[in-house]
Amino acid sequence: MVEREHRRTGPAVVAVVTALGVMAGGTGCAGGGAAAEDARTGADSVEVVRQSAAALQRAGSSKARTSMEMATGGTRVTIRGEGVYDYEERLGQLKVMLPQDPAGAAEHRPITELLAPGALFMKNRGAGVPADKWVRVETATLSDGNLVTGGATDPFTAAELLRGTRTATYVGETEVAGTAVRHYRGTADLELAARRASAGHRDALKAAAKGFATAVVPFDVYLDDQGRIRKVRHRFSFVNGQRKGTVVVASTTLLYDFGAPVDVRLPGAADIFAGKIAEP
Repeated sequence: MVEREHRRTGPAVVAVVTALGVMAGGTGCAGGGAAAEDARTGADSVEVVRQSAAALQRAGSSKARTSMEMATGGTRVTIRGEGVYDYEERLGQLKVMLPQDPAGAAEHRPITELLAPGALFMKNRGAGVPADKWVRVETATLSDGNLVTGGATDPFTAAELLRGTRTATYVGETEVAGTAVRHYRGTADLELAARRASAGHRDALKAAAKGFATAVVPFDVYLDDQGRIRKVRHRFSFVNGQRKGTVVVASTTLLYDFGAPVDVRLPGAADIFAGKIAEP
C-alpha cells in the first residue's frame, strides 16, 4: 500500500552506531550574481551562506552522496549514503551503507531511508523488523533531530542548519567534482537555525539544539556560482553517556546533478512495523 507517491522530473554515532547498527533512540533569495560579488569582495559572507538553502529550493532537486565519520574505541567508523532529494517537496531517498565488520566481511545489508518533513523511514533496519516493513521515526523525538541518527544528514536539513550561520569567512575559490566553487568556513547556531527553518524541519532542529553538547556547529561549505551547496561538512558534538566524554561526528554532504528525477513513495500505515525494535 502506498500512502503517497511523489515524482519530480523537471530540471530547475553513539546515536548512529551502537555496535555496527543504526538505531533510532523561509527566507529571501539571493541571486547568483550577488553571491559571486560577495565572494570576490569577501563581504557579507554570513548572508551568502544563509541563503544557500533557498538556492537549493530554486534548483528543485539533485543527487546526493553522504558520509558520516566518528572515532569510537580507537576505531574510525564511516557510514556512506547515496540517493536523490527534492528540495521543493522536502522529500528524499538514500541508500545507507553500514561499515564492514573488523574481519572485513560485509555484515549488514544497505538500509533504505526515506526522508520527509518531520519523519524518517528505514527499511532493512534489522534487529527483529520484518524485511518487508518500514520503521518510522518522528525526527523531533530524537535528541539530535536526525542530524546523525540515521547515519546520514538529511540534505535539506543540512542546508537549513546554515540558515543559523553566526560567523562565516570567505576562504577562496576551489573545485568540487570539477565544478568551480567558493569555500566558506564558519559556525552555525542550532537555535537560530530552528527559528529560521521551514516548518517541516523546525522541531527537529529545536531538538538538536537541546540534545547536542553545544548548539554551535562548525562547518565548511562550498557554493557554486548560483549559490547552491555543492559540498557541506558539519562537525557535531554530543555527550557520550557511557564514557562521559564529548564525541565529534563529522557529516559531509555532496550535491550534484541538479534537476535529477526524483521518485519518492512514502509507505502506508500497513507497511510500517508496529512492534518492538530489538537492540542491535
